[in-house]
Amino acid sequence: MEGGVTRDIDGLARDYVRLVLEIDTHEPGYVDAYYGPQEWRAAAKASPRSQEELKAAADRLLAQLGGFSATDTDSAARARVLAANVSSARFRLDMIDGVHAPFVEEAERLFALRPELKPLSDYAAALAHIDAVVPGRGPLTERVQLFRSRFAIPADKVDDVMHAAIAECRKRTLAHISLPEGESFTMELVKDKSWGAYNYYLGGNQSRIQINTDLPVSIGQALVLGCHEGYPGHHVQGIYDERAYRTKGWAEYSVAPLYAPAAPIKEGGADFGVDLAFPGDERLEFEMRVLYPLAGLDPSTAVAFDALRRATADLDGALLTISQMHLDRVITREQAIDLVAKYKLVAPVAAEQSLDFETEYRSYVINYASGETLVRDYVDRVGSDPAARWAAYEHILSTPILPADLKQ
Repeated sequence: MEGGVTRDIDGLARDYVRLVLEIDTHEPGYVDAYYGPQEWRAAAKASPRSQEELKAAADRLLAQLGGFSATDTDSAARARVLAANVSSARFRLDMIDGVHAPFVEEAERLFALRPELKPLSDYAAALAHIDAVVPGRGPLTERVQLFRSRFAIPADKVDDVMHAAIAECRKRTLAHISLPEGESFTMELVKDKSWGAYNYYLGGNQSRIQINTDLPVSIGQALVLGCHEGYPGHHVQGIYDERAYRTKGWAEYSVAPLYAPAAPIKEGGADFGVDLAFPGDERLEFEMRVLYPLAGLDPSTAVAFDALRRATADLDGALLTISQMHLDRVITREQAIDLVAKYKLVAPVAAEQSLDFETEYRSYVINYASGETLVRDYVDRVGSDPAARWAAYEHILSTPILPADLKQ
């Protein structure tokens, strides 16, 4: 009740959008994408409430959502997700004020997903397996770096290779998911970023995809980035969110805060996208047939590089453990760099870039490995064939959903 009048779900959703837009005035970048009415954003910028006022507004909105009685399943699902989103935003306001929680608690309160962390000793077997796969003598990290260096896309070919990769990701996605006419993206090669790639969903079914070339781009990254940032990843996710806003009138889908329970579903789904679009050996086959020649690399070496990729995937969770240790101040930055270099098998400069991302985005790092496991397990559980797997993924895109829902 507010002023004696029961709030409907659409009114509560509009209040949530206003809250998120005003938080962005206190933490620029909190809003990752927005394609709602420009007057809403202009009003938020012109007269934002103070952080204390926003905290009180979030508390009121949580109380209203807690007392909301839905009359249909869509409204019930929207109210449940909205409550989780507001709870995340409320905690983010505390963080902006300087409040910090332990890594695992921070992740759970922002993203509604509690990461499962393994001790680094659990990755010893994976390192031993990689040691047996990679040729040569000497320290494993140095051998892996030398081996990987042979598969770097020449700088003057990155643009062509990435466009070819994204085009194939798009083709395979369109075979299963209907996208609006005129949807498209532009791609830019950039430098001086803490991330490897980024999708800026611009609204109107358009995206700007940026690829960071501070470090060499590996041939093995092309399809991963194409699927993650483009199809069926962030570009397609943005299209579905905007569709929910424009066709259903669900205002909460007009804004995408960076820190929200949707993050593990979106990042995890985007990471899973390459395996959805290229099941089995189809990824390796396309790389050998199209991408290796386009990059001027020898396709006969692709099998060995793919074997390394599969082996190093078993180390993905190690980065979360290192992030937890670093952000909880169990280890120093220098120790964290050494551990990242060891468990990601990268040079110190690449390890530093990884730490720069973690320092900037903190527990957001859980959304990749933990989110991918969440989405993969769900799709594997409900999708018995390729069509069913794509249908399961599209269900995630088109339904108000929380991480916990994918575990049921």
